[in-house]
Amino acid sequence: MHLALLGTGMIVEEVLPVLQTIEGIKLEAILSTPRSISKAQDLAKEYGLAQATSDFSEILANKVVDTIYIGTPNHTHYDYAKAALQAGKHVICEKPFTLEAGQLEDLRQEAKKRGLILLEAITNQYLPNFQILKENLAKIGQVKIVSFNYSQYSSRYDAFKRGEIAPAFNPAMGGGALRDLNIYNIHLLVGLFGQPQKVNYLANIERDVDTSGILALDYGAFKVVSIAAKDCSAEIRSTIQGDKGSLTILGPTNSLPQIQLALNGQESMDINQSEPHHRMYDEFVAFEKIIAEKDFVSSRQALDHSQAVMSVLDQAIASLP
Repeated sequence: MHLALLGTGMIVEEVLPVLQTIEGIKLEAILSTPRSISKAQDLAKEYGLAQATSDFSEILANKVVDTIYIGTPNHTHYDYAKAALQAGKHVICEKPFTLEAGQLEDLRQEAKKRGLILLEAITNQYLPNFQILKENLAKIGQVKIVSFNYSQYSSRYDAFKRGEIAPAFNPAMGGGALRDLNIYNIHLLVGLFGQPQKVNYLANIERDVDTSGILALDYGAFKVVSIAAKDCSAEIRSTIQGDKGSLTILGPTNSLPQIQLALNGQESMDINQSEPHHRMYDEFVAFEKIIAEKDFVSSRQALDHSQAVMSVLDQAIASLP
């Protein structure tokens, strides 16, 4: 994989040192806005990228680059991904994939037409502890109640209250708690249980954006509450309750750092798989393999999952008053 990265924000800065450690990934180029070009040049120098530019057409014209990773604000994902696919590049796009399900379907058809791989970068689907959760679900019997909570006070919230609107709080740019934090909960829920029958979103709205909210999902035989907040914080803890016991995630649903199993009448026990890597390592190892082997079966399965998640997002947004 000869990779170009779009963006110079926190997520790109975080993933660059991870990518350096993965065999098969060669870092080639980075794109920034014109006002951030010096930062892109500094990152290129630090991580050995040959190209740093604020002109996307230069990235698309780079014949060495075969894959583009999109780590830019949410509202830009669709346009960047469409252009990359049309230029013959594989695409890895940060969550949320697009702002609505129809945009993802359009990208999917574009990738299929051109024989390209299209993937969503969503950490929890590739972590060893995700498999641990799946393997232990049967032990807790019939699932009855699920409660996920990923809440953390945003470093940008105080500025937001003063009227300084960063992309993460800008509704026109796809900001808000649903797409920023609850998206991890939704991916985990869909990965474990599939698509819900009903979706309802109760949100705290400030300046037209959801700064926190409660997503209620009805799976028929069991019910789910999925909470995310950027305007307040709490212990980050999620629980799956069954009639024979429970599974608890201690820590964020994007990294699944600690999993506990508690059967009825017994003390809880850790059931973690040792994870020495950064949370983004496993997904990019998987992506490198899928692209290198042109594994369209795995990419199709991943896209099916992403489309189910986008459907939940669409329904949640549609349920707002």
